[in-house]
Amino acid sequence: MANCKEIIPMACDHAGYELKLKVKAYLEAKGFEIKDFGTHSTESCDYPDFAHQLGSAIEKGEYKRGIVICGSGNGVQITANKYRHVRCALCWIPEIATLARQHNDANVISMPARFISEETALQIVDEFINTPFEGGRHQRRVEKISQLL
Repeated sequence: MANCKEIIPMACDHAGYELKLKVKAYLEAKGFEIKDFGTHSTESCDYPDFAHQLGSAIEKGEYKRGIVICGSGNGVQITANKYRHVRCALCWIPEIATLARQHNDANVISMPARFISEETALQIVDEFINTPFEGGRHQRRVEKISQLL
């Protein structure tokens, strides 16, 4: 289990708000502190406004890893991945989260609130939190991700 004093930032849009609340409560019950970048309601909003805040904070080294949620998971993932040192993986089943950690050292996960159940989301979060990066042959590949061309 990860260090339970770790602060995990979260961000979402209106479509991801309800799922964010459930994931947030689940992580808090496990002893994690959450930095909630918003949104804070189901009122229509623009996902980049919140995903940029999380991506920037990860980029600056303020947090080790984070979670973003929107309707499809794509918008917040694309936004978070604009930051050079963010490796955000779109996860819709737990096995994707496992591989994203093992092979890609993903430090942010994105979840599609309109397409997964709460149970699946919590399983994805568990895999993200508990799966270590394998390193080895994957290390050189991960190092190439942030290289500027």
